[in-house]
Amino acid sequence: MIYEGSCHCGAVKFGIDAPAQIEADYCNCSVCKKSGFLHLILPLSKFRLLTGSESLSTYTFNTGVAKHTFCKVCGIKPFYTPRSNPDGIDINVHCLDTEPESVTITEFDGKNWEQHAHKVAHRSKET
Repeated sequence: MIYEGSCHCGAVKFGIDAPAQIEADYCNCSVCKKSGFLHLILPLSKFRLLTGSESLSTYTFNTGVAKHTFCKVCGIKPFYTPRSNPDGIDINVHCLDTEPESVTITEFDGKNWEQHAHKVAHRSKET
């Protein structure tokens, strides 16, 4: 299924190819909790930035591997490069403008990231 998504103000728009029934992860780490991010990790080939590259800014911390991109206008983080899958993209399901048929949410223990990262490392691989 083809989805379109955006930040709150619409300056950043993107498209993804993903199943009609989405399996998303809710992470309890500090940055995900505070930003309200609901994770859908995909291969980078399934993502297209449609507009707004000039409106994106990047935040990194700790190891610097994750590239947390957000809109400079409204502050929303619609997607980012995850540390667990640096070859992929992580979409904020809350930023999809196209509604999926269903969303199944799994809890992910990001507070203890080192012990659990292997559980999502396969998500950016082509199937």
